[in-house]
Amino acid sequence: MTRVLDYFSALVAEDDGLPLTETALSLAQDAYPDVDLQATLAEIDELVVRLKRRMPEEVDLMQKVGIMNRFFFRELGFAGNVNDYYDPDNSHLNIVLKRRRGIPISLAVLYLEMAEQVGIPARGVSFPGHFLLRVTTPEGEVMLDPTNGKSLSEPEMVEMLEPFVTSAGDSISRALRMLLQPATQREVIARMLGNLKSIYLQTERWQRLLAVQERLVILLPQSIEEVRDRGFAYARLDYLRPALEDLERYLGDRPDADDATVVESQLHELRQRTQHDDRD
Repeated sequence: MTRVLDYFSALVAEDDGLPLTETALSLAQDAYPDVDLQATLAEIDELVVRLKRRMPEEVDLMQKVGIMNRFFFRELGFAGNVNDYYDPDNSHLNIVLKRRRGIPISLAVLYLEMAEQVGIPARGVSFPGHFLLRVTTPEGEVMLDPTNGKSLSEPEMVEMLEPFVTSAGDSISRALRMLLQPATQREVIARMLGNLKSIYLQTERWQRLLAVQERLVILLPQSIEEVRDRGFAYARLDYLRPALEDLERYLGDRPDADDATVVESQLHELRQRTQHDDRD
């Protein structure tokens, strides 16, 4: 596990040049320790070679996008996994590549990798509830759904946003413009890990949750909340001393946090158990 985390740390050490596809693929190492990352990256490159064969020499950007979409969604058959949306494998690129099924963000990562290699200026957008693609064209920005390549209109995106915004009307339009800003590579990886975190919490898979938390602490070193959540994951697995260290670190940094009482209660229980273990 240390070797895997060291590799992840090296990948995310700097914002400039953070390799999105390789980093996203590396998340699969927690579930598939024997995954061959380089072979999987080579498989993606082979798909790009096939895509390039379909690109005429003289082709404008929107024609390129059309060819890319036909290849990615129709020929290769990539689509959203509507039958099992909360399967963790929807976030593991090695499995998404094999099944041709995933969630918006994992499909977007594969799309972005291929688009970059054929000269399509696409970026990811961390839209609430549904990750999007943003393609910059001479005529303006085009928003695409990464599960099917469909171009999204502003009214459609406003409708998608409504469940996440309390106010209506002009405020939603303003919120929409802000939310359509491109996501950084680090933000994309954080969202992928956040999806896995949510699944493992709900299914009480504590060892997998801890692996995700280890990565989040590395990825987001300024987030003391991820240290707290790693402490809770340690506690679930009865790793008492690491749990104590993380939760004490959290309260030391956030003594007036809204959840300070909850964390104090957990610390009290952990200290009692540690003392009991020491006596034994």
